[in-house]
Amino acid sequence: QAQVVESGGGLVQPGGSLRLSCAVSGNIFSISVMGWYRQAPGKQRELVARIERSGDTNYADPVKGRFTISRDNAKNTAYLQMNSLKPEDTAVYYCNIVDIASRSQWGQGTQVTVSS
Repeated sequence: QAQVVESGGGLVQPGGSLRLSCAVSGNIFSISVMGWYRQAPGKQRELVARIERSGDTNYADPVKGRFTISRDNAKNTAYLQMNSLKPEDTAVYYCNIVDIASRSQWGQGTQVTVSS
């Protein structure tokens, strides 16, 4: 089984930026999709952005134009650059991977808090 580890979360003021990383190691079958999801208190987990192995991306409407997802296939790592952060972006951010056999795995999450 692979290990999925997120990092880069923290406290930031509104308008600030953070860069999250998702590192995958261990028994890795070829990763097809890497995605970032978030869950705010009292809310369901929701998709933020996802990226195919080809580089094709999808973004949730609330983050379009502010967040950018990328990946380094050689390093089995995905990134989420978050700019112009808003208080409503506060959540635990989770990385999800899906391999070419359609097996899904989650990381433990990293807290992002946007507050003055």
